[in-house]
Amino acid sequence: MPATTPAHDPQVCNAALVRAFDFLGKRWNGVILGSLTQGPLGFAELRRAVTGISDSMLSERLSELAGLGLIAREVDPGPPVAVRYALTGSGAALAPTLGALTEWAGEHLPAAGRCDGQA
Repeated sequence: MPATTPAHDPQVCNAALVRAFDFLGKRWNGVILGSLTQGPLGFAELRRAVTGISDSMLSERLSELAGLGLIAREVDPGPPVAVRYALTGSGAALAPTLGALTEWAGEHLPAAGRCDGQA
């Protein structure tokens, strides 16, 4: 008896994609993760890298990303005490996807302000 291919179910196929865009579509998440692809950054460095984000929103997003296991908060006891944020393995696994989205946007979406045109 030949094996049958399961019927295509758009609801099942889209569930993971919907979750991904719910997460990446949340303002600042992708930009914060993208900023960390070059290496660990401190809070002030991230604040400068993510144009337009408030301190409280950055703190909230960093807590959320850490809670999801995508970034790690690294504390150097100093002195002085220094806190840096770095991608975990799960966060680093997003880097190629973020790079592909960045490339696609550069080719297919019009420049729209904030950091377009920055080096």
